[in-house]
Amino acid sequence: MDALRDRVDKVFEAAILLHERVRRMELTTVTRAAATIGDAFARGGRLFVFGNGGSAADAQHMAAEMVGRFARERRALAAIALTTDTSVLTSVANDYSFEQVFVRQLEALARPGDVAFGISTSGNSANVLKALEAAKAGRLHTIALTGRDGGALGRVADTHINVPDSSTARVQEVHLTLIHAICELVEDSLDA
Repeated sequence: MDALRDRVDKVFEAAILLHERVRRMELTTVTRAAATIGDAFARGGRLFVFGNGGSAADAQHMAAEMVGRFARERRALAAIALTTDTSVLTSVANDYSFEQVFVRQLEALARPGDVAFGISTSGNSANVLKALEAAKAGRLHTIALTGRDGGALGRVADTHINVPDSSTARVQEVHLTLIHAICELVEDSLDA
């Protein structure tokens, strides 16, 4: 049992070390992302969040925090996770390609001034990249939350938040902390 306990301890140690490393980084991109989202909500705009796998779950989590509440009672915020409609996802993937599953939804739902928030631990998810490119062309504000070196998403987004590590699990853990920080900042910027 001691060997298993040691492995669990190493997971915690790695997670804490990466959190500490990101905490010491310049975090203006996090505050800029929160301000961009808060400004869009204040103008009646919407937040579209998307990613694959664990990042899809993070997108849904972020949308839930905005639509419901994060820490206090306030008005519902127009946040949509583009990862949740299986009929749309599968029809677009089948009729076009998987690279288009988020693009088509943005084309249908988004307006200039809305925010497109793409999440990718590699920074190179083709469907997230295509969606951010389409969002920019549609005059949306674009935010990328990435891992590793930020990849192509980091180069495309207006605001790029990067967790510079190669472990998908550890990056996802810090992504959730950053999403919660953004939710808190956005919620605090709104009238009750």
